[in-house]
Amino acid sequence: MTLLIGLPILGAILLAFAPKRLAWATALLASLATLLNALALTFPQTIRHNWIPSIGAQFLLHLDGISYLLVILTALMTLLGILASPVKPKAFYAMLLLLAACCHGVFLAQDLLLFFVCFEAVLIPMYYLISIHGAEDRRRAAFKFLLYTVAGSVALLIGFITLYTQHAAATGVYTFDLASLLNTRLAPAIERLVFWALFLGFAIKIPMFPFHTWLPDAHTQAPTAGSVMLAAVLLKMGTYGFIRFSLPLLPRATADAQILATLSIAAILYGGWVCLGQTDWKRLIAFSSVSHLGFCTLGIFSLNAAGLSGSILQQINHGISTGLLFLLAGFAYDRRHTRRIADYGGLAKTMPGFAAVFMMALLGSIGLPLLNGFVGEFTILRGAYQAQPWWAATALIGIVLAAAYMLSLYRHTMLGPASNEANIDLPDLTAREWLIVAPLLIWSVWIGIKPSGHFAAIEAPVEAIVERLRP
Repeated sequence: MTLLIGLPILGAILLAFAPKRLAWATALLASLATLLNALALTFPQTIRHNWIPSIGAQFLLHLDGISYLLVILTALMTLLGILASPVKPKAFYAMLLLLAACCHGVFLAQDLLLFFVCFEAVLIPMYYLISIHGAEDRRRAAFKFLLYTVAGSVALLIGFITLYTQHAAATGVYTFDLASLLNTRLAPAIERLVFWALFLGFAIKIPMFPFHTWLPDAHTQAPTAGSVMLAAVLLKMGTYGFIRFSLPLLPRATADAQILATLSIAAILYGGWVCLGQTDWKRLIAFSSVSHLGFCTLGIFSLNAAGLSGSILQQINHGISTGLLFLLAGFAYDRRHTRRIADYGGLAKTMPGFAAVFMMALLGSIGLPLLNGFVGEFTILRGAYQAQPWWAATALIGIVLAAAYMLSLYRHTMLGPASNEANIDLPDLTAREWLIVAPLLIWSVWIGIKPSGHFAAIEAPVEAIVERLRP
């Protein structure tokens, strides 16, 4: 597990000394080594070392089924993001590797202080990727991203420190160890205040409605690899925080879950409705993330095993499908240098391979049976129905909206006559681009046809969380 953090950092250090012509190869080797190491891991396992003994902080990592799926997703998307960016400066690759190291730390940390450090550290490389290598309005988008997330992190830190001091007041022991803090019983008013403090930190990172306004700007302005990492990995840090910390640490405060489920449904409907009016390819995919992650949080706040399991799987599904959509949007931009949907049209005639892969990504995102999105959404809706039938009924409208805006995007970009002469002679996917999309297509079909292995991996930690939520 330590290598999941150490290998990307080592790769970033080696990039400082590597010749420019070897920068891409060095980054690829570091990210490939990290992915192979992640695939070789077994769970559950724990690593514990003293970090700052004077305040009770530890270098404490734990790998279970939930963490395993997320670190695999992180390592794979890092590799694909680098593979999709063959001509970039060394600092670009170094920041991608450091971003991956911090994300792995978030998904493995069982010490609240270590988690917070990694949670905050992702801001540095992502701010660099957007502000330096982004599009024309990159600096404003990067500053907005930074401002929102730092504001949420202040609330998160206050919540963590309150847990830390309350545990010390009850036991006389200062510790950030999650397992120890689980035994701390807070006064109802304090527990509720801590829950909402953590909510702000995690909700802004997801982002949940109405804290979502930084996301479309950041996605639109970020380079392709930055958009891929932001959509596939960074947004999951908020949903993971709810599952790993908010629910088990503060089970009595989840009485407010109906409010959060309502916000989730609002995100599903709002995100889908806004997508119908988008004219920018990347901005449409960005708003679709608001809707899809609304399903994830709806599953979480259903507070039952079906909802939680569906949410975790749907987080992986969103990473696969939306990551693939941003990669394809990046491939199209590299050829046409425009994000306007109206500038495309008829691409299926000149780029049949691209159009086929794009259709697979769209159908997976919509939730077509036998592809990844269907299993996650169905399980979430099952959990939502068990909690409140009207939650599931209302969320179904989001699936209809998703079909409408995604199929409309396909029709305007892939079908019909070419809207511009520049679209007539565009080259189809190259061998490198096929290599990038192939793992995501395979994973999408694998989950759609045989999801049992993924559900089995997360069964034990989900049951432990549900047990904590029982009165």
